[in-house]
Amino acid sequence: MAKRKQKGNPNATISMPVVNPNAAGIDVGSRSHYVCVSQDNVKEFKSHTVDLHKIANHLLSCNIKTVALESTGFYWQQLFITLQDYGFEVILVNARHVKNVKGHKTDVVDSKWLQLLHSIGLLSNSFQPDVFTKELRQYTRHRRSLIEANSKYIAKMNKSLVLMNIQLKTVLSDLSGVSGLKVIHAIVNGERDPDILEQFVGTRVKASRQEIKNALTGDWRPEHLFELLQNYEFYIFIKKKIVETDTQMQLLLEKWELEKGNQSKKKDYMKIKSKPRQKNDPKFDIKGFAYQMTNGVDLSQIDGVETNTILTIMSEVGFDIKENFKTAKHFSSWLGFAPNRKITGGKTMSSNTQKVKSPLAYAIRQAANSAGNGKSRLGDFFRRISFRKGRSVAITATARKIAVIIYKMLETGQNFSYEYPKDETKRFRNIQLRNIAKKIKQLGINENELIFAS
Repeated sequence: MAKRKQKGNPNATISMPVVNPNAAGIDVGSRSHYVCVSQDNVKEFKSHTVDLHKIANHLLSCNIKTVALESTGFYWQQLFITLQDYGFEVILVNARHVKNVKGHKTDVVDSKWLQLLHSIGLLSNSFQPDVFTKELRQYTRHRRSLIEANSKYIAKMNKSLVLMNIQLKTVLSDLSGVSGLKVIHAIVNGERDPDILEQFVGTRVKASRQEIKNALTGDWRPEHLFELLQNYEFYIFIKKKIVETDTQMQLLLEKWELEKGNQSKKKDYMKIKSKPRQKNDPKFDIKGFAYQMTNGVDLSQIDGVETNTILTIMSEVGFDIKENFKTAKHFSSWLGFAPNRKITGGKTMSSNTQKVKSPLAYAIRQAANSAGNGKSRLGDFFRRISFRKGRSVAITATARKIAVIIYKMLETGQNFSYEYPKDETKRFRNIQLRNIAKKIKQLGINENELIFAS
């Protein structure tokens, strides 16, 4: 049989279409930035402000329209802003999406790889908030770091007290509460008498007065008293800085309220019964500002969602969530709550969720954990998953559900409603009764044994 002739040129090469002809790639570093405008044109620039302007002018001279940056730590931020000011379209790329480079890895190779992928349209832009959200985010993240630092000093103060056998933690649930700080203040100012120290403890403490006196009797060692004094001073100093940060955030939100606020929505919010404040909540009304920004949506109605959760949403992604994420699935996937399925040969090899270091993801996980302790429908869902697959899986599953609820509320402007209808409650009751009857039959328990057990 004669061989069939193959059509086309066998020596032809496969080429990729160029989507962005005027594209550049920049490998960002702490000391230098490597700028690639074409595969044979790579230059190194320092990270100083003068050099950032040199990069922009170099890109202009090469007729570059769009630039891809790799998100390396926080070193990309000033370069990102500078290039935007010069009018370039700047794409911030997730480092995980461009890490598979063959051969010897260098900064030059990385910049060439970025330029190549961007020119053929294989890079997607990472989410970037607006200017107001960025400023609020900086204050909020700084405030969170201050709170974390203060929690360490609380632990250090407790350690110093325990080493002197002052068991204040056994009679007070919160060492940084009003009573705890009064007692520590008195101790660092020289008071040692347990009868006097006991008077600084509030009357609502469950422990008896004698138990409090016993807890405040110890061995006053000078080295531990010195450490206690310094940790207390650090705690008070950071507490003041938290108040200053809150003031700065309040000024920013009040400025927004004057420019874009809705006073009618603010009046409507005043009629809503709000949840009690938590210990680390800002003193000003975050929920009132959020109610105006969302045009009348009260996110605190969701079980587990508190003031700090709402502040984190406001400062991380803003409330115009539909503009940044197409669907609720995109939003939950961005937070790392969706399964990252890896399928080969028709078989699912892994479906673990992707690890995401995001303050918003952490805040929603905390809200899910809090909702799991409640008696709501979200709490029932949490306990059902926890019983089958463990608490960590239940936190992720409930966090995803809360993220979807947040997205839907902000998208539709409707209030939170997640309660069991009567027919569904009856159905769950019948299922439980059927399971109980099945278990009784399996164990062979008769009616007399049931009466005896009750």
